[in-house]
Amino acid sequence: MTGFAQIEGQLEPCRWTWELKSVNGKGLDIRCRLPQGFEALESVAKKRAQAKFNRGNVSMGLAFNRDQAGGGYRINEAVLSDLLNALPALKDRVGDARPLSLDGLLGLRGVIEPVEEELGSDEREELEAAIMTSLDQALDALSTMREGEGARMALVLGEQLETIDGLSQEAEGLAVMQPDAIRERLQKQVAELLDQSPTLPEERLAQEAAVLMTKADVREELDRLMAHHQAASALLREGGSIGRKLDFLCQEFNREANTLCSKSVDVKLTNVGIELKAVIEQLREQVQNIE
Repeated sequence: MTGFAQIEGQLEPCRWTWELKSVNGKGLDIRCRLPQGFEALESVAKKRAQAKFNRGNVSMGLAFNRDQAGGGYRINEAVLSDLLNALPALKDRVGDARPLSLDGLLGLRGVIEPVEEELGSDEREELEAAIMTSLDQALDALSTMREGEGARMALVLGEQLETIDGLSQEAEGLAVMQPDAIRERLQKQVAELLDQSPTLPEERLAQEAAVLMTKADVREELDRLMAHHQAASALLREGGSIGRKLDFLCQEFNREANTLCSKSVDVKLTNVGIELKAVIEQLREQVQNIE
């Protein structure tokens, strides 16, 4: 299931934004990207997402900013020392360079850095609780978007199931003609056998005919196709997390359609079986995308 959600939050002097994305996936894969200092929240964030979703590739990103009004600045002595040590070698390489001024030196990136005011344990706990509350809101928004897509897909799946049902009924009508087609083919085969082996016992011919009739009977496959259609339709009405169950039913649909084609001795029935397989494959592709 695909979806997107973005939730902003603030607790002065801090501001943050959660950005969640979801794309299709057979299983559940959750990735979390957090800024430095908030790594401890990753396991909690993933657990909350796991409690919300069962399938899909979900990525969660947190952008965090803190106003510097209450903080200060300091000189990074390590960076400044490295720059001063490198100056003599630079002067030798660039002979006509102007002397470095104090303003220029302090303006170099990394020499002066902001100093954030440390949060107390209670303030830190309050901040993390507010950030996770925003995550819950983002997860709810993402879930709502995914549910909307699921409702639209349910209509598509319902139409595909009705197509499968219609083709199954068409195959049932054609299957009634299977014995006649088998009988005609047997008559030709028996005539050929009698020409080649006039002494072949009639009992043996009758046994072979019975075996062929049994192997070509598609009644069982058609009954299973009807049962799978009823089960899949019931799942759609039930709703909820039904993706994996529908995925299993698609495998069973395909198994019966394959057997139907292999048993068919009629071109029309074979063509219906092939069309069934095509619709079942379309259904399976859609099922991969739902919760």
